[in-house]
Amino acid sequence: NGGGGGIGGRQRVMGRFSVNAQRMLALVLASIASGCATVTAPVPDLGLLHAFVLVGPEGTAVARAITLADACPALELDGVAQPMDLRAPPQTIPARPGQAKPSVFPVRVCERTIPPAATRAAIDGRALALPKAMPQRIVVIGDTGCRLFAFASAGAFQPCNDPAQWPFATLAAAAAMTSPDLVIHVGDYHYRENACPWGNGGCAGSPWGYGWDTWEADFFAPARPLLAAAPWIVVRGNHEACDRAGQGWWRLLDPRPLAPRQDCNLAADDGIGNYSEPFTVAMGRNDRIVVFDSSIAGNGPIDPNGATFANYRAQLARAFAGGAATPTLFVAHHPPLAFAANPGNPGSPYKGNPALQATLATLYSNVLFPPSVGAVLSGHIHAFEAVTFATGQPPQIVAGMGGTAPDVPLPVPFPRDLTPAPGAVVDELVYTDRFGFMTMDRAGTGWTLRAWDTSGRLMSMCALAERSARCTRIAAAP
Repeated sequence: NGGGGGIGGRQRVMGRFSVNAQRMLALVLASIASGCATVTAPVPDLGLLHAFVLVGPEGTAVARAITLADACPALELDGVAQPMDLRAPPQTIPARPGQAKPSVFPVRVCERTIPPAATRAAIDGRALALPKAMPQRIVVIGDTGCRLFAFASAGAFQPCNDPAQWPFATLAAAAAMTSPDLVIHVGDYHYRENACPWGNGGCAGSPWGYGWDTWEADFFAPARPLLAAAPWIVVRGNHEACDRAGQGWWRLLDPRPLAPRQDCNLAADDGIGNYSEPFTVAMGRNDRIVVFDSSIAGNGPIDPNGATFANYRAQLARAFAGGAATPTLFVAHHPPLAFAANPGNPGSPYKGNPALQATLATLYSNVLFPPSVGAVLSGHIHAFEAVTFATGQPPQIVAGMGGTAPDVPLPVPFPRDLTPAPGAVVDELVYTDRFGFMTMDRAGTGWTLRAWDTSGRLMSMCALAERSARCTRIAAAP
């Protein structure tokens, strides 16, 4: 499947990219998909399953280890061994209301902050990728899990055993080969919520539920080479809300210390576990990323007198207050300014995110964001999408094409009078529902964005600078 279209007549090819680099990426992707080459990190030993680096508030780097050993491993910092702290012990968590089975975590999760001055870090001899003060290349990927969901429409059981129909491992290996300085995952890591139906060979044998075996199959095992390639900024998606995979999110991925009652183990504590404070990460010079937890934003309006509205509004005000003049990339799983396909009425796509629009509008009216926000980066929609505006809203980039079953395409031609938010006039829309990932390369004071498909072909390219993006769709669908 594939689709695309333009609005406003401004289709340009921006920037230059080495033809040899494109060919090399295509060869890597093709060889992985055909089984002729394997790109993986070293096989773990000594009980250590995974070791990686997360970037948290104010750019703090956190070494995280997941191990089957009886104790946490040591973190080697510039050749000196330091003890790691226990974040979460092995545990079996009783099923929450509505869940079919307990969540079993036989692994020990360990962590330690990495000082900014450290130049080398390793766990059990496995080198860790450290943050760079001014990253030059960022990989962006999202919505990567394999959908196994019994209560959705037909086709909800994705063929997890077919790398062509669930290509996250291929994409993660190829993204690692681009040598990124940073990875941003825009949310939804876990999708295997129900058992594969008997007789369905496409997903036969898959783990399911919310325990470690599912997290390992759906995210950590396929992500291994990309986890080793660069530090990660992780964004929480709706699949990581407390009533879904929130327990694993807090144990395994969130970069902050785990606070009491925040672990999603008890439904009574969801008012704590479903919210986390936004945080910022400096990107060098005078620009930054703001990471926002929109996991329970939903897809419809929210009560203006409810807890979610009050929390989101206060958090957004705090997130922007400290950097009113700092160029900012706002990252949240739910896109406030994009279109999503509507299978029930293909000619009338879903528009924006009402929860984020409502709270942001109380702060910044119809433009939704302060002038410092140069672009919004999201997932949630299983496609690549770039929307630019003639009315002052920042460009909206969606990179949710990392492996989860793709959405049906947006209508082509796209209705010119549609808008994702009140008062927003669309200048241009570039879209494809094909699997892939995105790279962001620093270009002067801006970025060049490139969306790649599973064959290593360039699907789209955008020049992003000063609250403006000019994009083009390049590769037609096969």
